[in-house]
Amino acid sequence: MNKFQIDGIVPVIPTPFNLHEEIDWAALRSLLDFAAGADASAVCLPAYASEFYKLTEAERREAIVVAVDQLRNKVPVIAQVNYSATLQAVRSVREVQRDGASAVCCAVPRMFSLDDTALLRHFDRILQAIDIPLIIQDFNPGGSSASVSLIAELHRRHPHLRYVKLEEPLMSSKVEAILHETGGAVGVLEGWGGMYMLELIPAGICGVMPGLGISDILARAFRLAKDGEVDRAYELFQEVLPQIVFSLQNLELYHHAEKRLLEARGIISKSVVRHASRTLLEREAKHIEFLNSKILHALDRFGFARNAFGKAATVPATTTSGDIFP
Repeated sequence: MNKFQIDGIVPVIPTPFNLHEEIDWAALRSLLDFAAGADASAVCLPAYASEFYKLTEAERREAIVVAVDQLRNKVPVIAQVNYSATLQAVRSVREVQRDGASAVCCAVPRMFSLDDTALLRHFDRILQAIDIPLIIQDFNPGGSSASVSLIAELHRRHPHLRYVKLEEPLMSSKVEAILHETGGAVGVLEGWGGMYMLELIPAGICGVMPGLGISDILARAFRLAKDGEVDRAYELFQEVLPQIVFSLQNLELYHHAEKRLLEARGIISKSVVRHASRTLLEREAKHIEFLNSKILHALDRFGFARNAFGKAATVPATTTSGDIFP
């Protein structure tokens, strides 16, 4: 448990499907290989960005087993376990620990409003069931996320509550409060595609959970910003921010944008989103293609490989990337 440490980018691995909407397991392994070569601090699946809510329980568990097998001794695997029923969550976290996950991430059940007492009972039982680190993910657009006092109390009872993932604007004060109340023992991860990354690194976040398609760019930007090279981090960050903002207008839109970017990078061959899904409008598809072209240009300009299976593009002599990538 003590060896598991997040310091940087933790991409959420999407679930690739074939034309029949069945999981393409070979493509999943390719996505995992790309993450391993993209300076990922860890990987997470199957989460919201993995379309977990469209997967059977057997598919969810198999995705974790495949990831652990593919990334063994390379990158830690965080198993996402999202259930509203405490009993089901407890059973599942035990299973993924046996399957070799390095940590577990559980979303706060938000189908209906729950008070801190109910959430304390829920996560207390989950934490009693495992001894690997737990990450609590909380996205609550209709209200406030988990309170600092709840997080501090859970950590007091269970020191292996090691991280929280928050997805909300204007959260720098909350990041600082969590670090203060837990003596820095509970790290804070930013979700929401990394949209607020640059403003939250000075507040003390330990990492970001974005999509996989831009994770290598964000990994470099994160490291530069932590090293105080904010201007150079911004040069990279501004290249991907339009894609983050556009795609996160709607989660199903995000799936289309993410998978089309991965296809454009040559990492997967098909950008299939499992139904039921949002009908992609022609103008949206064209804008995704436009945004992807800008990201591909940035990858080439700054010397990134488009995928893990080829060499980095030659950096044009006019680029400033020599300053960014010493």
